[in-house]
Amino acid sequence: MTSSRPWALAGVVAGIGGLAASYLCAGLLTIRESPVVAVAELVVRLTPGPVAERAIDILGSRDKPFLLSAVVVVLLGLFALAGWLWSRAWWQSVLLWVALALVGLLAVLGQRGADVTDTIPIGVGLALWLVLMLGLAALLRRDQAQTASEEAPGRRAFLLAAGTVTLVGVALGSLGRMVGNRKRAVQESRRLLRIPGVTDPDPGSRNRIGVRGVQPWRTSNQDFYLIDTTMAVPAINPSEWRLRIHGMVDRELVLTYQDLLDRGLSEAWVTLNCVSNPVGGPLIGNAWWSGILTADLLEEVGVSPRADAVLQTSDDGWTCSTPLEAMTDGRGAMLAVAMNGEPLPIEHGFPVRTVVPGLYGYVSACKWVVDLEVTRFADVTAFWTERGWAERGPVKLSSRVDVPRSGESVPAGRLRVGGTAWHQQVGIAAVEVALDGGPWIGADLARQGSKDTWVQWAATLDVAPGDHLIRVRATGEDGQVQTGVRTDVVPDGATGWHEVDFTAEEA
Repeated sequence: MTSSRPWALAGVVAGIGGLAASYLCAGLLTIRESPVVAVAELVVRLTPGPVAERAIDILGSRDKPFLLSAVVVVLLGLFALAGWLWSRAWWQSVLLWVALALVGLLAVLGQRGADVTDTIPIGVGLALWLVLMLGLAALLRRDQAQTASEEAPGRRAFLLAAGTVTLVGVALGSLGRMVGNRKRAVQESRRLLRIPGVTDPDPGSRNRIGVRGVQPWRTSNQDFYLIDTTMAVPAINPSEWRLRIHGMVDRELVLTYQDLLDRGLSEAWVTLNCVSNPVGGPLIGNAWWSGILTADLLEEVGVSPRADAVLQTSDDGWTCSTPLEAMTDGRGAMLAVAMNGEPLPIEHGFPVRTVVPGLYGYVSACKWVVDLEVTRFADVTAFWTERGWAERGPVKLSSRVDVPRSGESVPAGRLRVGGTAWHQQVGIAAVEVALDGGPWIGADLARQGSKDTWVQWAATLDVAPGDHLIRVRATGEDGQVQTGVRTDVVPDGATGWHEVDFTAEEA
């Protein structure tokens, strides 16, 4: 071990100790996010739209764990650098520690609703960083002053680091239990919650086309896609939840969870899409939603005729600007409290989220919603529109091949193929498939359910042995035929025919 390594290790140990202290402090103060998570969310907020879209495309649901891991790796490197600097010029090390604390402070203060209390973990972490560094530096200098054994400095630094890391591990374990208590308490509240009027209907066999491998018409809560920007899912007890409706209205309204339920529920099957869904992608799902119509609430507050948008804000600070007409025109936009017959899962927005049929989620689907500001598009921007996405995001006519899968081998002969198609607020009139660039062949459709849900389709093809390509297109009830022109998901959703290649083999 060279002379610089014990100092770098001392910096890492001091840094981990400070992080553990700030994490523990955040848990004790019931602050939603630790400073590390706040820094990761700051990175998310500062990431340009194309970069964010590329990360989602490559990493999918692993994007947030990857980002958190990257933040931690960078911090460990900076901790090591701070330790090394202390051996040469202690004041340079102190400047680095303070700079790290300032970055954390900036990240915390940039969060929605942050106050002085949220900054306490930063101060605690910085103080422990410096105290630990002072103590470890004193031990290392004493070791270096002893010349009896050349191995003494490395051995003593290692033993000291091992002991400190062990203590930090115990602290983090205790912290994990304490921090988890709030989420577990909310999970228990959700488990015991009974919402009057919520039903759980069987979609029925007529919605299913009967082809094995086609995605189920009803998407379970566990399988429903998850896309959001939060690094730490908000855990909100229904008794603490509040919704403020304000802005260009005659009278401001603040609602509790019970206030919302007392207004009575509406229920509907609605298919939701993510604008980041590529052609043939999985970021789509269909569920039975129960909630309170936004049209009724907005009528109650009296909306200004000059308004054309509603800026929605989540508990974690995420925003989306939704066309006012989409929340008031009778399409069934709602503040959803239940999904598939049970209270919303925490990851899907418990206790309340917004569901607006016919719009991509980036302009409509606000999870953990706590604020609705009636406004004008000309006066506001939102999270994704600031990053290059379109101001309005109506769902585009689309279809997908689920069977066969790309690259799959199937028996030659008569082949049953199938998939899904959707065009919310319009409905699907027909689906056609083409094999190897041949003529379009009409497919059979299951019952759609409503114009706001997807529909399953199936067709029978004769396939000879060899490699094949199948493509699909849909026609809306308004006569629009799905375009084959391929466009990217940015700025307002992908277009193009989904194609699947497969191999037919002799039986």
